[in-house]
Amino acid sequence: MKWLFRGLLSGAYALIYFPILIIAFLSVNESARDYVFTGFSLKWYPAIFEEAALLDAIINTLTVAVLSTVIATLLGTAFTVMLFHVKKRLRLRLLMLNNIPIVNPDIVTALGLLSVMSVIGIRFGFPSMLLAHVFFSVPFVILTVYPKYKTLDKEVYEAALDLGAKPIKAWFKVVLPDLKGVMIAGALIAFTMSIDDFVISYFVYGSGYQNVSIWLYSRLGRRTFSPAIYAYNTLIMLVTAMVMVGIGLKIRKEHAHEKNMD
Repeated sequence: MKWLFRGLLSGAYALIYFPILIIAFLSVNESARDYVFTGFSLKWYPAIFEEAALLDAIINTLTVAVLSTVIATLLGTAFTVMLFHVKKRLRLRLLMLNNIPIVNPDIVTALGLLSVMSVIGIRFGFPSMLLAHVFFSVPFVILTVYPKYKTLDKEVYEAALDLGAKPIKAWFKVVLPDLKGVMIAGALIAFTMSIDDFVISYFVYGSGYQNVSIWLYSRLGRRTFSPAIYAYNTLIMLVTAMVMVGIGLKIRKEHAHEKNMD
């Protein structure tokens, strides 16, 4: 039974990581033709900065991802705090509304955003894409921050108020440090969702403003994209892995410190 479990686990990991390894392999392939390995080369990495259309798409992607992550994290945290200042019945209803965009098909969300933005008159391009990414990122931040905020000891905050601290200062000094970890986790999810998104971005992007996923989609049929896109995706995967390893080491260090304190 143990060998069967290990076999299924190995198969699952292979399905997940094999495509990633293929992309990394193609990023160091000297040949511009897919799946024809002619030698090891790193020339596609500097090529990222030489192809203007791809570089513009990367800049657009990262700009929207960073800004939407910051805005979504702040809005999601603020909304979570607000939830605990309303009645329980209203809180449950708001949480239910928050979960709808998460389980909603992307195509439905995309059509809804397209319709609303068209009626309101929002310019399609950077503004529409930024608003769309904030919209679908906020629920994930709330879903991440809410469980932690629910378990916080509110008496510590009240004690800070009793000692003379102003509400804002008490919140930043007492509550925020405890939420920092889950806020970072929520921000990472929002950032990943933004970089990864295609469906919603495709419905709200404007003429001349594309992110990487739309840029790649527009060239798939003609097979005219540069292998530099493999190098870009490999770099994104390496940075993501480094961030996750860093967070894991930090959490491990904090747990070890707490264990020593006990």
